[in-house]
Amino acid sequence: MPLALLALAIGAFGIGTTEFVIMGLLPEVASDYGVSIPTAGYLVTGYALGVMFGAPLMTVLGTRVPRKRMLMLLMGLFIVGNLLSALAPVFSVMLIGRVVASLAHGAFFGIGSVVAAGLVAPHKKAGAIAMMFTGLTVANVVGVPLGTLIGQTAGWRVTFAVVAVLGVVGLAGVAKLVPDVPRAEGVRLRHEVAAFKNAQVLLAMAMTVLGFGGVFAAITYIAPMMTHVTGFADGSVTWLLVLFGLGMVGGNLVGGRFADRALMPMLYISLGALSVVLALFTLTAHDKIASAVTVVLIGALGFATVPPLQKRVLDHAHGAPTLASAVNIGAFNLGNALSAWLGGVVIAAGFGYTAPNWVGAVLAAAALVLAVHSAALERRGSAPGPVVAGSVPTEQRAAVHH
Repeated sequence: MPLALLALAIGAFGIGTTEFVIMGLLPEVASDYGVSIPTAGYLVTGYALGVMFGAPLMTVLGTRVPRKRMLMLLMGLFIVGNLLSALAPVFSVMLIGRVVASLAHGAFFGIGSVVAAGLVAPHKKAGAIAMMFTGLTVANVVGVPLGTLIGQTAGWRVTFAVVAVLGVVGLAGVAKLVPDVPRAEGVRLRHEVAAFKNAQVLLAMAMTVLGFGGVFAAITYIAPMMTHVTGFADGSVTWLLVLFGLGMVGGNLVGGRFADRALMPMLYISLGALSVVLALFTLTAHDKIASAVTVVLIGALGFATVPPLQKRVLDHAHGAPTLASAVNIGAFNLGNALSAWLGGVVIAAGFGYTAPNWVGAVLAAAALVLAVHSAALERRGSAPGPVVAGSVPTEQRAAVHH
């Protein structure tokens, strides 16, 4: 694997850390600014919305910019956003900083996926994408716990200052290691937008929303589930999230490896198994060891879908994949928001803290149905058409003229 993938992974590590570390620092931020916890929660919502809308916006603005330079500009935006959050005198300014940082998220992963895939041979594309996303998964194992610890001991502002430094390292890595990738000749914005007319691109994005939504339906409410149902102490939730992150790392690497060999079977297995494991979580949540194992499996199976889905979007948006790739990153955040809302609905309805697991199982099963449908459409499209009576195949006509 080229060293350029390391630079992309470092950038992904910083982005993953800033996205998730805020969840463990909400009490400190709320106390510092004198706002309620739900109000501080806007820092999470604002970031997610910034990713959703920023992914296509920044990609469109960067259509005329070489990809390496655009990646550098995005890392610069990420650094500015995190510095703004670290120095924010009032809550509203910090919220602006979060949104500014989020604008870099979707476009960085979208453009980075295209660059990563272009650095290797065609049969290694999913593995290259997975290598870049390893930075995001490792962030959940190392970056988020460390960032939370730093924020709780030295102050949350120090955490965001450290994340900004990570952005500087990522920017330097992109500048030094990523080769100059010329902008595709003849590709205009209309070509990028035209990719969304492809049903396979839309189906892959829908699978992203539903499949990863299934994961976050359960993980969003893991703290009350593990403390109220399983009986873990509050402090144990951090280590359960580390286990989830370890599962993400393993699933991402396995998904990338096998997606290059058999993409659709990889999706069938991971989505099908994810649906089953999420359904079983309603039972295993009552046992500490079983629930810990289940959390690892959810992380592994959920992220095993990421490289194949991202590669599928790139394959079917061939020729103008940048915008579609970035929008698919936004689809992950749409799935997170949708599943978190649905999970809250069933809890509020009185079905208990394990009810979101059923929501996740249904979402993952729906993604599996779409995967089967997508493959059926693909087979139908590649099937040979009917032979017209009296016609002679081109090869036979050529043979006759010989």
